[in-house]
Amino acid sequence: MLSTFRLRNSFTVCSSLCARICLLLVTTCLCSSGRSLAAEDHSADLIIYGGTSSAVTAAVQAKRMGRSVMIVCPDRHLGGLTAGGLGFTDTGNKAVIGGLSREFYHRVWQAYQQDAAWRWQKREEYGNKGQGTPAIDGQNRTMWIFEPHIAEQVFEDFVREYEIPVHRDQWLDREQGVRSSNGRISSITMLSGNTYRGRMFIDATYEGDLMAAAGVDYHVGREANSVYDENWNGIQTGVLHHKHHFGAVREPISPYVIPNDPASGVLPRISTEPPGEYAAGDHRIQAYCYRYCASSHDANRIPFPRPDKYDASQYELLLRVLNAGWREVFDKFDPLPNHKTDTNNHGPFSTDNIGMNYDYPNATYERRQEILAEHRTYQQGLLWFLANDPRVPADVRTEMQKWGLAADEFTDNGNWPHQIYVREARRMIGRFVMTENHLTRKTPTPESIGMGSYTIDSHNVQRYITAAGTVQNEGDIGVGISPYTISWGSLTPRQEQCSNLLVSVCVSSSHIAFGSIRMEPVFMILGQSAATGAVMAMDADIAVQQVNYDALRERLLQDGQVLSYDAPAKSTRVFVHPDKLPGIVIDDDKAILKGSWSSSSATPFYVANGYRHDGDLRDGSCSAVFRTELPTSGRWQVGITWPPNNNRSSKVTVTIRHADGTDDVVINQRKEPRVSDHFQALGTFRFTQNQPAEVEITNSGTDGHVIIDAVQWLQQQAPQN
Repeated sequence: MLSTFRLRNSFTVCSSLCARICLLLVTTCLCSSGRSLAAEDHSADLIIYGGTSSAVTAAVQAKRMGRSVMIVCPDRHLGGLTAGGLGFTDTGNKAVIGGLSREFYHRVWQAYQQDAAWRWQKREEYGNKGQGTPAIDGQNRTMWIFEPHIAEQVFEDFVREYEIPVHRDQWLDREQGVRSSNGRISSITMLSGNTYRGRMFIDATYEGDLMAAAGVDYHVGREANSVYDENWNGIQTGVLHHKHHFGAVREPISPYVIPNDPASGVLPRISTEPPGEYAAGDHRIQAYCYRYCASSHDANRIPFPRPDKYDASQYELLLRVLNAGWREVFDKFDPLPNHKTDTNNHGPFSTDNIGMNYDYPNATYERRQEILAEHRTYQQGLLWFLANDPRVPADVRTEMQKWGLAADEFTDNGNWPHQIYVREARRMIGRFVMTENHLTRKTPTPESIGMGSYTIDSHNVQRYITAAGTVQNEGDIGVGISPYTISWGSLTPRQEQCSNLLVSVCVSSSHIAFGSIRMEPVFMILGQSAATGAVMAMDADIAVQQVNYDALRERLLQDGQVLSYDAPAKSTRVFVHPDKLPGIVIDDDKAILKGSWSSSSATPFYVANGYRHDGDLRDGSCSAVFRTELPTSGRWQVGITWPPNNNRSSKVTVTIRHADGTDDVVINQRKEPRVSDHFQALGTFRFTQNQPAEVEITNSGTDGHVIIDAVQWLQQQAPQN
């Protein structure tokens, strides 16, 4: 019966040709008829499309403000990724998480006060990991680390307590399902035929399907740096911020079937396309993965399953990485209560399925299910490979066999997460576009409706072959920032496109700004703020774009949202923009980086957004080249700055490349730079106009952390004719 046909996020691609044909015929019939025999009409003041954490907080806020609301979603489980395996929460500065978002984490804490929650582990054994403190939380204690089923139960409790209708397994008819007139959505219709009418609508999906079907402008992929005057948005070849690249391996890794023989062909999961021009835009998006929940407790552990389409050759590249000595397989088995993990990508070849999701945002439902099935096969095959393939080094294989899927999680989906990590899909181009410059506070952000603070974080987007004939990943970015505000205009389309829709997940932002905004606590904050604005627009019978911001701000503060943040005095930091310093200053944001540099802003003084350190590796794997072209020939003093500390290296080699050759200077980063304005002079050298002037810093032969922040060139004599 057509009325009983359902697509599910846990969809498994049919194995028989007959079954696939039947599926196609049924789907085609549904799409063409537009309605099923059991079609129903529903209405509410506010219709929320999506079952994410953002959707639930939006619905609760609307009910608290006295409005009727419905959640309509393709999901069968509420909470999106928060209930889908991401229990090791990416919080950033917890002080800027307020309102219903903070209430969610308080309810998680309450759940773990019950003895029944500690089924496989004693509470005292786990300790207080991931918990807030009474000094900060007061009576509303929080817990930021949790098991998937606990999170899902909290979301279910929210909708039960507030009597919020949830219509599950309802898939928007993306071709004909949005009815609009005079720039307002009047109703949305599902593939089931069900129609939902409302005065206001919120798109709270990870994909932005309602937004797109309503004709609102959006972007997929990375914008060029030039579009919004950013540093980290476009193609980032040569930029290696974390350890998720092949520079973290002791030796170069060949991409070819027969090492170093291009004629032998290329290994699986390596693109043969050129990576593109540095800083240019492209169609590529961050890699997806499932945040699967592993268990090491025998009574609750299911051995990793061997997927039906398992192909060991897909992991040949990982085998080469392991054989080269890399041993960080278990570094992101982040511990959850009851001997479980939230397991995330880590390293050059891991759970991120790089390059296999580019068409997901705009794909049909059927194509998306194929992508999801391929990701599941890849990731389950990876786990099986590590635990069972005899070629895997014995120490890794033996340790992996201690783990398996948690038997009491995702019990209706083969113990596999029902939600993939859609790190980005569509992003609205709305009234206001959030960019890197707003997150780093170079540019003011108007009309705050919430805050974020997590590192600007992008996972890899491609794996390619370098000019040297080695394999490399590209797109992984990590830039430390302080708390920032998010604009009301980033939740609203331009009024001429739609005046009664808000978007609380696929917000109006650049690719790299979304890299921080995309955290689950922020999505809950934005859901609450979107619903608040929607109700106020209904109360005044105006477009969402016309809501009075002062009144909106007052209500958000009343409901516990954090709209601004002043760091405690003891944490006050001084950061200086390079343009405000004399001479020519190149910040570490502009340096050419190799190796695993980590961002920080913990010390009292730094240039621009912060500085970087090498993690005290002492192995020569990290280098940073500061390069500029000086406007005139002549003698220039070269200076360098760093925030000192006793854990720094006392012998950091700095190489200056100039017109007369190269000079090496050794500096002690445990001590303050020895000149004014926080820069220490390395010497005066002759440089030639319009020829590259370079300063390189490495961590070779060091005895502590190596710091990179900024390099300065000061002209010392009149220009030469």
